[in-house]
Amino acid sequence: MSADLESPAATAPGRIAFDASALSRPRFTALPPLSLYVHIPWCVRKCPYCDFNSHAAPEALPEEAYVDALIADLETSLPLVWGRRVGSIFIGGGTPSVFSAASVDRLLAAIRARLPIAPDAEITLEANPGTFEREKFAGYYAAGVNRLSLGVQSFDDRHLRALGRVHDAHEARRAAEAALMIFGNVNFDLMFALPGQDVDDALKDVRAALAFGPPHLSFYHLTIEPNTLFHRYPPHIPDDDIAADIEDAVLFALDAAGYLHYETSAHAKPERECRHNVNYWRFGDYLGIGAGAHSKLSFPDRVLRQLRWKQPMQYLEQVAQAAPLQENLEVSRRDLPFEFMLNALRLTDGVPSAMFAERTGLPIALAASAIDEGTRRGLLEPDPALLRPTPLGRRFLNDLQSLFLADRGTRS
Repeated sequence: MSADLESPAATAPGRIAFDASALSRPRFTALPPLSLYVHIPWCVRKCPYCDFNSHAAPEALPEEAYVDALIADLETSLPLVWGRRVGSIFIGGGTPSVFSAASVDRLLAAIRARLPIAPDAEITLEANPGTFEREKFAGYYAAGVNRLSLGVQSFDDRHLRALGRVHDAHEARRAAEAALMIFGNVNFDLMFALPGQDVDDALKDVRAALAFGPPHLSFYHLTIEPNTLFHRYPPHIPDDDIAADIEDAVLFALDAAGYLHYETSAHAKPERECRHNVNYWRFGDYLGIGAGAHSKLSFPDRVLRQLRWKQPMQYLEQVAQAAPLQENLEVSRRDLPFEFMLNALRLTDGVPSAMFAERTGLPIALAASAIDEGTRRGLLEPDPALLRPTPLGRRFLNDLQSLFLADRGTRS
């Protein structure tokens, strides 16, 4: 028996009580997979529901200077990921498609010159139908982007106006058609429970999206977030009962069309899941560069979280001084179980229980009491080899995740 384990005591059958004081730091024998996230913070216009780090683009967009800063930011970070292969790259925002194909090409070439990129790496770029140009999309593909995530949100002009989008339904359809023709591997971002929307409206959006047959669809429930225009001036959105009916109808229609509901808001045809996001949900590592980008990086005996300076111009100034980080913190042992579960339990199929130790560097016994409680409440499947939410657990995911937040309060 390991020195870290006590004899089985008053705990659930089949589980071993753990002496939390015996392990002060995580211990990794192999580091998690690594992804790269690149943040481009500008949009044509800030949407009233958006709480991301995004800003309306100035008249003179500092595109060249920002790419220079991204490259310098990456170079500053290289010692933290030296020798580690990158399995996916995601260029998000904001609206990265406000940048030219030439800038994306220069950025990706610089990344390839500095990091070992897997030959089959998934390279995604987010785009807005309002910035669609066929030649620009073709240029992104030529630069090495092999997956496009298109921010459609709705195919209904009335709802697009309510969301403050800069494109209309015709532009959304044109961009969707071109994206699928050029890239093939495409995600449509859509939203439901929109102002004035009912079940029939939502199903029209589903049918419009399915008519294109994209390999991946993301359907997000509109929520009113603090520090947004919608929070200050709330629109009339469906009540909870209508929103639940809309969600059920959307999920049923996507399931009937052969899409796998593999994550809370993500649906894919078989074997077409977003590999970059799956790495997040499985608590893999990621290096984030760009204004406000986050990183989560593991080392043999610790896990770091980093945050870059958020305001674009301040970020440019700080990178010029080789100081892109606003925060650089070690994740405490008591927070690691909660952070793991916050991500992993979003996956419909969950993760193998063994992945907890692989990705946190800690024994799963640290989370035993919360796992037992989740199982007792019917929120977790009673399979010791699998951490998987039940249908009830998926419906009340926040309640399930909160068990692990409460559990960490009992540990030093």
